[in-house]
Amino acid sequence: MQTKSGYNTYSKKATLSIDAIVEQYGYLVKKIAYHLLARLPDSVDIDDLTQAGMMGLIEAYKRFESSKGASFETYAGIRIRGSIMDEVRKSDWAPRSVRRNGRAVTNAIKELEAKLGRDVSDMEVAAHMGIGMDEYHEMLHSSMSTQLFSYEEMLDSDANNFDGAETDSENAPYSLVEENGFQGQLASEIENLPEREKLVLSLYYNDELNLKEIGAVLGVSESRVSQIHSQAAMRLRSRLSDWRD
Repeated sequence: MQTKSGYNTYSKKATLSIDAIVEQYGYLVKKIAYHLLARLPDSVDIDDLTQAGMMGLIEAYKRFESSKGASFETYAGIRIRGSIMDEVRKSDWAPRSVRRNGRAVTNAIKELEAKLGRDVSDMEVAAHMGIGMDEYHEMLHSSMSTQLFSYEEMLDSDANNFDGAETDSENAPYSLVEENGFQGQLASEIENLPEREKLVLSLYYNDELNLKEIGAVLGVSESRVSQIHSQAAMRLRSRLSDWRD
């Protein structure tokens, strides 16, 4: 059966050509690529992200089964996102100084929140580190794509579930319990974020608004939205450090 988008319920056995799939869903690749680009350093090229996303789209077409219950567009979005994030990880763009700065911010947030027993502001963290706000926000931005956990990784996990992949590893059940535990803790910590940070994450990931659109909703600049998003990510990293560090 054909849906509004035309191909949402075809099976992977369908005879549509790769060119037809790219033409039909190329917009989805570009949308996701530009959405993720806002979180990445200026050195990352949109064409590289788009190319990786196209590979994810083609892989989604080859593996999709309509009997699994999800629409192709939903499944393809997960595959595209995962393929782009894999490409970012493989490129390993971040110098040691960026990773070191990211850990310094994470540790500062963790120390202050433990000491004060409440959410701390970006101004408080910067003061604790002995740096100015401009330097602090630059550290946040440059560290964003070095995070080892994200909504994208959770979606990658969902993609594996769609495939119904199984493993014979005797450690698999324990790994699954650990991952489920982490995701549950992540969801809990997101709920405990300051309201503005939680709203930015919701608008960015759930509603898929870009930073400019979120800025219009909140009445702040695009750069301020980026700062709020980065601060939320670092706060989550500090609170989940026992899981991932």
